[in-house]
Amino acid sequence: MKQKDLVSIIVPVYQAETYLERGIISILAQTYRPIEILLIEDGATDKSGEICDAYAKRYSEISVFHREHKGVSAARNYGILQAKGKYIQFVDA
Repeated sequence: MKQKDLVSIIVPVYQAETYLERGIISILAQTYRPIEILLIEDGATDKSGEICDAYAKRYSEISVFHREHKGVSAARNYGILQAKGKYIQFVDA
């Protein structure tokens, strides 16, 4: 059986505590595997970073990167540098 290609899902996270958990759960519910979920926490001052960390502890396919706030484009570009997948998908938090 042919192994499927890894897909990297990059999620820039900034001030997203209201919707973040629902978004992460939605990504985890997808049936395609293998995936890696890269949560790029972009200097949020709400509880977004804590939420990211909690999910990363529970799910091995989630990685969190905490960064100084530089904006969504910089967060996406950083995610691209960290991605290991053959394909990349962007999802907003």
